[in-house]
Amino acid sequence: MIPLISTKNLTKKFGGLTAVNEVSVDIISNEITAIVGGNGAGKSTLIKMISGSYKPTLGEIFYKNKPLPAGDPLAIRQLGIETIYQDLSLIELFDVTDNIFLGREKYKHILGLKILDKKYMHSESVKICQQLKIDIPFFDRPVYTFSGGQRQAVSISRAIYWNAELIIMDEPTAALGIKERRQMLDQLLNLKTKGITAIIISHEMQDIFEIADRIIVLNQGKCIAVKEKTNTSVEEIASLIIAGRNN
Repeated sequence: MIPLISTKNLTKKFGGLTAVNEVSVDIISNEITAIVGGNGAGKSTLIKMISGSYKPTLGEIFYKNKPLPAGDPLAIRQLGIETIYQDLSLIELFDVTDNIFLGREKYKHILGLKILDKKYMHSESVKICQQLKIDIPFFDRPVYTFSGGQRQAVSISRAIYWNAELIIMDEPTAALGIKERRQMLDQLLNLKTKGITAIIISHEMQDIFEIADRIIVLNQGKCIAVKEKTNTSVEEIASLIIAGRNN
């Protein structure tokens, strides 16, 4: 099993608070890895260091056996690592196409004038959604009119269109209804069939045991367990989380 991401003694301190404490874990290529733990366990801080939002205080992160540019989210995105937070980073007044091409718009030149190539961008947006089996009924409507699941689907489409190899998602099924939750899980499994690696933060044990291959348990900033799904159970993971809360 080849690690896509490896962290070595990764530590993040905020003043006198140590949010992540010497965490060394591997994220295996073409797997879905779930990160779990109680409030304050360090889950969000860990993924923010991988995504470049936070610069580690100590330790290193390796991507394909090469050091990841610490604290540089743009460089990390260009390497193929996309993070989808709960706020989704969408422009609510923009439509699907505008959000997928946000900051990366395509232009054409007519009579010496530089003109936005909306036809090309729309065609490409439809194509990527069809490829991912994502049902977006209205591409020309602002995304604030979409459901939570549809907005997440737009974020995933954008990430995959720009060649993401690793997608990190924070609570991907939170606040979704039963049907949309099912669609989101199916989308993550579909990405895996296309060779995409995923990291998810989730507190939904049913979701984790349905789609995850590996489960990382954090407690007070430390990694206390890494379990393959086939060698553990909901009860064991829940007991590790509860034990962590009580420590």
